[in-house]
Amino acid sequence: MLFLCYPRCSTCQKAKKWLEEHNIEFTERNIAEENPSVDELQTWYKQSGLPLKKFFNTSGLVYKEMQLKDKLPSMSEEEQLKLLASNGMLVKRPMVINEDKVLVGFKEAEWGALVK
Repeated sequence: MLFLCYPRCSTCQKAKKWLEEHNIEFTERNIAEENPSVDELQTWYKQSGLPLKKFFNTSGLVYKEMQLKDKLPSMSEEEQLKLLASNGMLVKRPMVINEDKVLVGFKEAEWGALVK
């Protein structure tokens, strides 16, 4: 399982602790140092079944500075994926990816399904 996080993010720290407490093996990847690629994002987006907007860190400084709330609706899917791939701080975190699931953000109830 791949665990995408930003180590200084308190929610990511909680999620990592939760994974460890549930003895779930994972590979950690710092989203700020190793941005997801367009291909990875496209795969995860399709696998997740979520709207692409859910992959944006809407509470982040970069998102707000770029005024993406107003710009995203008029951007194509391809443009949005390229934008996400350009800066890991735009990507919602934490994220876990395994063979059949992609979870974006940390919600214990959703993540609980991983251990069943």
